[in-house]
Amino acid sequence: MTARNLRHTVRSPDALISTLALPIMILLMFVYVFGGAMDVGGTFVDYVVPGIVLMCACFGASTTAISVSVDIAEGIVDRFRTMAISRSSFLTGHITESLLRNILATAVVVIVALAIGFRPTADPLRWLAAAALLALVVVALSWMSACFGLFASSPEAANGFTIFAMFIPYVSSAFVPPETMPDWLRGFAEHQPVTPVIETLRGLLVGTPIGNSAVLAVVWWGAIAVVCYGTALVLFRRKTRN
Repeated sequence: MTARNLRHTVRSPDALISTLALPIMILLMFVYVFGGAMDVGGTFVDYVVPGIVLMCACFGASTTAISVSVDIAEGIVDRFRTMAISRSSFLTGHITESLLRNILATAVVVIVALAIGFRPTADPLRWLAAAALLALVVVALSWMSACFGLFASSPEAANGFTIFAMFIPYVSSAFVPPETMPDWLRGFAEHQPVTPVIETLRGLLVGTPIGNSAVLAVVWWGAIAVVCYGTALVLFRRKTRN
């Protein structure tokens, strides 16, 4: 199932290019258009890259909703049910493909960031920790995305989740410090699941204080992964019951 989904990705270069191009365009826009007006107490490109990397992961993982919904709508799942394969392999194939695709997309974004001035101070162990945290977020968000794909009435409706997932990092510490926001928005920005991930990535890559952000990030996204995994399996059984 993973190989099948990877072939679909390779045969749809427009989708792969959009997954890569959009975060790069946002990175260049923030660094070169908005960067001069941003006061973050340091180099803006070092501040913003962890947020862009997470945005790339969010957008890439959210497209799983569309691919799952398309498979359901086209009826291929009915054929899979007549074959000697595990039901859960249909979903895990989508999740594994999402993880592999996002590894590639994230690597490309980091390479571009290095080319425009991003200067991380992380050693190999910290890079590995950052990659592991991103993998957890991608897996959790991919399972959430699969839930939306199974719940949506059509691929067009599932596409709405990609817009939602992409804009989550905007209301966080990804681009500006939360203390610069209005009080009513600051509370949400500081206590939503994306902010601990960004603060942890920023600390691992450029050496800013991490505090308890790493623990909060693992707890948040570990819980999301477990809940969405169970929910996706229940929704899939109901969707394919008849």
